[in-house]
Amino acid sequence: MKVLIVILRWFVGILFIFSGLIKANDPMGLSYKMQEFFEIWGWHALNDYTLFFSIAMIAFEIIAGVAVIIGWQFRLFSILLFLLIVFFTFLTGYAVFSGKVRECGCFGDCIKLTSMESFIKDIILFVMIGILLIKKKAVRSWLKPVKATALLLGTAFLSVWVQIYVLDHLPIIDCLPFKTGNNITEGMQIPPGALPDSTVINFVYQHNGQEVEFDAEHFPADFNDSAYTFLRRYDKLIREGNAKPPIKDFVIISPTGNDTTTAILNDPEDQLILFAKTLDNNQAKWISDIIEIAKVLGTSGFFVVTSDAENMTAILKQNNITLPVMKGDLVSIKTAARTNPTLFHLRQGQILAKYGRKDINLFLKRINEIEK
Repeated sequence: MKVLIVILRWFVGILFIFSGLIKANDPMGLSYKMQEFFEIWGWHALNDYTLFFSIAMIAFEIIAGVAVIIGWQFRLFSILLFLLIVFFTFLTGYAVFSGKVRECGCFGDCIKLTSMESFIKDIILFVMIGILLIKKKAVRSWLKPVKATALLLGTAFLSVWVQIYVLDHLPIIDCLPFKTGNNITEGMQIPPGALPDSTVINFVYQHNGQEVEFDAEHFPADFNDSAYTFLRRYDKLIREGNAKPPIKDFVIISPTGNDTTTAILNDPEDQLILFAKTLDNNQAKWISDIIEIAKVLGTSGFFVVTSDAENMTAILKQNNITLPVMKGDLVSIKTAARTNPTLFHLRQGQILAKYGRKDINLFLKRINEIEK
């Protein structure tokens, strides 16, 4: 039994560390996933706190994984991990049985699991952590308290620092469809060989005061127009396919209301796009960088794509910046711009480079070097 407990501790610990590190690479992604659940449940008031929840949860996963491996404060962490896996199992189970969430974000965007795969994983972990909880009294730390405390504090610091870093400089490992080197036009196409959703048409009729439902191959034996009153029909999903483009709902609308997406993505000239969500005017650093870039390159082929065009226009005007402001889909912008804002360098839809809000000055240095 002792050998089994050691194996379980290492397996559970490594898995939680691995899961936490993958999500630490992109804490904003987990934040958006939390918002998706909160929107479904109507908990809109919590949307402003999801990034804090994301950072805290990711840090705890990594810390708890280390604590379980070394056996430090094992009684406490076995209880906390059990409560966490109960919570995760509820979320993945809800995603599976409600059908309202396709992916749970357990391993971020780098390792995508279906809701069912995530649910099965959590059930297995539930059993493993349950065994560790039952045998918690038999576990002793193999590090002295001072060393164990130092290790956990160091782990906590690094897990939070990494997340803060990527929130300013973009994910270290980019697993999103808008990563450097990808072509946006190609990403908007359905992959070759993809399978479409398999559906069947279901009919709903009223019969003897009750609703009855059947498909085209299973009409009732006594079916006739007078006894059955048609109510509605719908497509029922039988098997989910994968005929979905990696990039969805990517659109760029000009100030005059015209769709300029195709024109921009097909332009052979270099394009600079500043993707931004809703902004306030407390972003002096990136504003100054944008002013300098506009001075060097001018405003041709340089514009802003935002979901809040009115607010962005006002901010640019206050800073005497005359860049065109285009409208874009908020969800698409969230995927493209993990920092707010993010600068993209495009050529015919190809992403040549992109810069987080604290790295926009790097592009400025590049063009200054070219000018020299």
